[in-house]
Parts: sequence; C-alpha cells; structure tokens
Amino acid sequence: MDIPRTKLVCTIGPASVERVRELIDAGMSVARINFSHGTPDEHRAAVHAVRAAAHHARRSVAVMVDLPGPKVRLGDLPNGEIELAAGQRLELRAAAPPTDAPVPTGEPAPTGEPAPTGEPGPGAVTVNRSTLAEELQPGDRVLLADGAAELRVVEIAEGLIRTEVVRGGSVRSRSGVNVPVERLSGPALTPADEEALPRALELRADLIAQSFVRSAADVRALRERLPADGPLVVAKIETRAGVDAFDEVAAASDGVMIARGDLGVDIAYEEVPLVQKDLLSRAASAGRFTIVATQMLESMTDSSRPTRAEASDVANAVLDGADGVMLSAETAIGRFPLEAARAMIAICRMTEEKAPPPAVRSTRRPHDGPSAIVHGAAAMAHDYPAVSAVWCFTRSGRTAELLSVLRPRVAVLAFTVSAIVARRLAVRWGVLPMVIPAGRTGEPLIERMRNAAQARQVVAGSSQVLLLTTSAQAGGVNRLELHEVE
Repeated sequence: MDIPRTKLVCTIGPASVERVRELIDAGMSVARINFSHGTPDEHRAAVHAVRAAAHHARRSVAVMVDLPGPKVRLGDLPNGEIELAAGQRLELRAAAPPTDAPVPTGEPAPTGEPAPTGEPGPGAVTVNRSTLAEELQPGDRVLLADGAAELRVVEIAEGLIRTEVVRGGSVRSRSGVNVPVERLSGPALTPADEEALPRALELRADLIAQSFVRSAADVRALRERLPADGPLVVAKIETRAGVDAFDEVAAASDGVMIARGDLGVDIAYEEVPLVQKDLLSRAASAGRFTIVATQMLESMTDSSRPTRAEASDVANAVLDGADGVMLSAETAIGRFPLEAARAMIAICRMTEEKAPPPAVRSTRRPHDGPSAIVHGAAAMAHDYPAVSAVWCFTRSGRTAELLSVLRPRVAVLAFTVSAIVARRLAVRWGVLPMVIPAGRTGEPLIERMRNAAQARQVVAGSSQVLLLTTSAQAGGVNRLELHEVE
C-alpha cells in the first residue's frame, strides 16, 4: 500500500485556496488556517473549500486553526514589501484601527494607551502592539521576518521606537517582529485569540494551534474555553520558556508543533537541530503527536524546486520521528504551492522507503489489557513479514493513536463511524482513517471494513492483516487476530 506515513500539513492562503483539491490529491492530510492573516469570510471560504474537496476525494482531512497569539507583526507596507539596508534608520510605531472599522482578522486588538495615529512616513512602519514602546529599551535587538533583518533600538520617545538596521534584508507586510520574549506582558490568550475561538468552533476546527506557549498553564487556559469534546490542542513551541517547560506543556496538550522560525530567534540558531530532536523524542515518550514547521521548503515560495539542504531538512524531520511536516508561506502565498506539496511528499516517501524500518518504540509499559494487546499487535507487525497492515475499529480514536505512537512497520487502517474522529486521526503518523457506516443488525464489522478498504483501493489481491476489535460490552480493544483479506 502506497500510504504516506509522515503527514503533510499545508497552510491555505491566497495561493492555494482554489487548489485545495489538488493539494489533497498530492497528499495533504491537514489544512492549516492561519488566523493571523485574512478575514473571517476568507477563513470560512478556506474551510468550506477543504471540506468540499475532502468529501469529493473521500478523504478525511483535518482542519487546524492557528490562533494569532501574542505575536508582534508589522502592518501593511508600501507595495507589500520593503528592502532594508544596514545603517538605515527605521521607526516603529503602533497602529490604531480606524474608528469606523473593526480590527483586521488575526491582528491582536490594541490594548493599553491609545496608539499613535496617522500613516507612517518614509523610514517608518507600523506594528500591531500598542504597548511595545513600553516593553522595549535602548540597546534591545529586534528581528523581522524570522531573522531576515535585524534592528537595534536606539531611542524610545512619545510611544515611538527609533531603531537602526544592523543587518538588512527583504521584509513583507505582516511579517513577524521578534523582541525579547520575557519583556512581553499579557495573558496566555490575547484579545485576538478570545475573538477567534468562537469562530474556530463555528467552523468545526479539528485542531487548534496555540501560539507562543510558555507553560502548561497557558494550555489549560485554552482548554477551559473549549467544550469537553472540542478540538485537539496543539501547543506551539516557539520560545526558550516553552522548551524549558516542554514536558509539562506536552502533558497538558494533545500534540506539539516545533515552530522553528520564532524558536530559532529566541534561542541560538545552532541549538535548533538538537532541540528539535530532543523535543520530538520526549513528545513520543509522552504519546503526543508532533509537527515540525517553518522554513522547511522556504525557497519554494519563489522557486519550483527545493534546495538540497531543504530536502535534507525534511528527511531529517522524518528520521527524527515527526508525525507531520508543515508548509507555511510555500503554500499560503508562494508561486508554486502544488509543487511544494509534491516535493514534500516525495522526500518523505523516499526517506521512509530507504531508511531502515523503525523498531517498536519503547514507551510506557502496558498498564491494562487493551494497551497490552495494542503493544502486542505492533510487535507482531514488526516481526512477522507476512502482515501487510494493521486494521483497527475505533470509536474514540485511542486505539489508532496508541498504534501510531508505537510506529509499527506497516500502515494502520483506522475504521470509525465518526467523521470527527477520522479527521482528528489524520495528523497521526502511519494512520489512514476511514469512515464506515454504522452497522445494521447482523452485518459483520469485517465486511464493512473490507468494503471501505476496497473502495479506497488499499486492498490488492489476498493479504494478511492484524485485526484489532472490541466486543459490544468492552470498554477498549480486547481482540487481536490474524485475518486473511481477499
């Protein structure tokens, strides 16, 4: 079965909203909607496009809403982009929203003292945080666009931040502004997050990514605002504080994203590769899914082919055990969104095909009968070459999640009657979720599973699969058998 194990996450934006069906055909499993950009209508259109295309393709594709968080961003720039040169003076000023219009979606609502008004003149740009002048001081380093340009604060007066360009570069509208994170005040959820959450729930998001998580308390603050059966929470690790508190953050969340763009400017860039490996390993031990993100195929924003270094970066994320790898600007605003998705999938598949089969991961020991059976299935799939797949029927998704963490040699086909459960499993490594109809009286479960697998063309000829099921009375998996599928 030619089923990708490492899942592809694509950011949907102006460059890709009309090409969602092609992205799904290329292998996209999770569609990311970044609430830091766009309008509510654009977000709604993107989600509807994903749902419609996934239905047409008979695929379970998850929608992940990425909350704005306390990220500082530039405003709109002349012609959408500026080129900064070393030695140039640049003034940062807080932008106030027009009095007769709402704050643009994804931009945190201004707080604190009234921000300077009026359009910035030559040598000046706006930022979306009205308290920034109070949180910086002369001598501070400010990075733009994940480090594409570096500024040094020279003077702060009357709410204006005057800087000098230390290292020049090209910067786009709404690029990120990285400042010493310990200076930023405020709650875990910004006003923009509070405004965005109801819309994320209205759009039936399957996952919600929380930006700039610093502690488990930040994750709990988000969970308190979600229904008990609400979306899965993905904690984005973007700061030194998030790295230091990683084990507690992972325990409080459902999954983690290693967001290397902001992380690589809050910690030394030479630390990022080893931090990535360490966090992926610790997340796996905790049973959490992982996504590696930012600048994976950055050159493909403007080029139709990745660099060799980018191909190595993606391959290493696969070898490190990431559940998913993510494209950001490449598919959101890039010139070659489809080519980027295909390149990512090709690198993942080649790496999975040529790398030695992963051994069954040694996580926590089985603590009950169902988990012991799942561990036994993963071990048997690894040791018995005749097994072509593991099939499991799951109501909550838990059985498939446990199998994914153990990294069996073969694909996991997760059958469920819940479309929501199927979409939430779409982010899990090696899991192919399938929705099957609720059984009628006397209709065997295996028949419904086989029909769904044949409809997806993942059964060819005769093969042996490991079958995990439950009895009607059981609360978890309680049956493992070797089954012949024709």
